[in-house]
Amino acid sequence: MISLKKALLVIDMLNDFINEKGSLYIGRAPKLIENISGRIKEHRDKGTPVIYIMDKHLENDEEFNMFPSHCIAGEWGSEVVPELAPQKGDYLIGKRRYSAFFGTDLDLTLRELDIKEIELTGVCTNICLLYTAADARMLNYDVLLHKECASSFDMEAHNFALKEMDKTLGVKVI
Repeated sequence: MISLKKALLVIDMLNDFINEKGSLYIGRAPKLIENISGRIKEHRDKGTPVIYIMDKHLENDEEFNMFPSHCIAGEWGSEVVPELAPQKGDYLIGKRRYSAFFGTDLDLTLRELDIKEIELTGVCTNICLLYTAADARMLNYDVLLHKECASSFDMEAHNFALKEMDKTLGVKVI
């Protein structure tokens, strides 16, 4: 059996989404932190790369026409929650759009690390995880997602996104 080189993506586990005082707080945050912390530990123990994907918006970002202002670059809301703080050797990639691939160096980073499979964790399932999964599949990455490591402020949309990833994109959803 061929062993694929893997990486863990921790997507938008930032104060504005995960802290109760954040502008787009997601209610399942405490359990999500616990579950993702376990995945991070497992990947670090195996020596697989951990890559933090972080919303870093400009103050006047067009996205704020659809969602409240959030994750402004350099402000508290755009920081990774302390419970999941990056460590030396982790990769940090800022983004301004839903997909972690759009306008970032994520694909280049993964290719330089010879990564073939990515595991997605974080928020929001129906927004940033879904569009990152779609772009990853279009770029021929294998994608895995543990349901307990993803959430959204809209659980109906969360469930739709899990089905869409599984049935349309071929993401391994477990």
